[in-house]
Amino acid sequence: MRLDKLLANSGYGTRTEVKELIRKGHVTIDGQAIFDPSFSVSEEMGSRILLDGEPIEAGEYLYFCLNKPDGYLTAMTDDRLPCVGDLLPPNLKTKKISPVGRLDFHTTGVLLLTNDGALSHQLTSPKWHREKVYLVTYSGEALTEKEVALFSSGMTLTEKGHAPEKLKPAILTLLPDNQCRLTLTEGKTHQVKRMLAQTGRSVIFLHRESIGSLHLKENQEPGEMYALSKEDIRLLKEGN
Repeated sequence: MRLDKLLANSGYGTRTEVKELIRKGHVTIDGQAIFDPSFSVSEEMGSRILLDGEPIEAGEYLYFCLNKPDGYLTAMTDDRLPCVGDLLPPNLKTKKISPVGRLDFHTTGVLLLTNDGALSHQLTSPKWHREKVYLVTYSGEALTEKEVALFSSGMTLTEKGHAPEKLKPAILTLLPDNQCRLTLTEGKTHQVKRMLAQTGRSVIFLHRESIGSLHLKENQEPGEMYALSKEDIRLLKEGN
């Protein structure tokens, strides 16, 4: 692969921008400056390529974990409302990155952004049973062991105007101060809110803590994102 294409695909700028970086001597391989954007590189050379003295994270696909803030649509563009695509730096806006799954406008927390379509399908397909963990703040009476048993048995949603809908078993962990932790292996529309509503409670605040092995970094602020390491990606793909 051409050096400029590798850098552009890895999120270091547009083809024009990375060509300029290369021509100005910002890129070295094995300590030698490379000035030719068309220089041919192999995948195994990725760890030996430095940009301004720092190793690059090279690869065809890009993976980022965003701490989705409140008040953002899970979309890349929108004419009316703020969306997660607005949070990407300019050099990533042309990389065909998109969110995996969907968090509601007011739901916060872990949101994977990638251009890896195969992984996106794997994480959103019900047959893979990937765990998603939510921290829920709710109103109404405190949840009890009755709801723990109900959720673990695979409750059936019975909503006016809709056919009954059987859900997969879910793990409900009771917490103080009208909070709970809910672990799901599916992602039906407004599922957490609908499950709580059927028990007579209302969701006040919803925060996704993890998708499989993917968590927020310590002190990762709303709107901040980090690039997944090779180990992060491996664990996510293997379902760990």
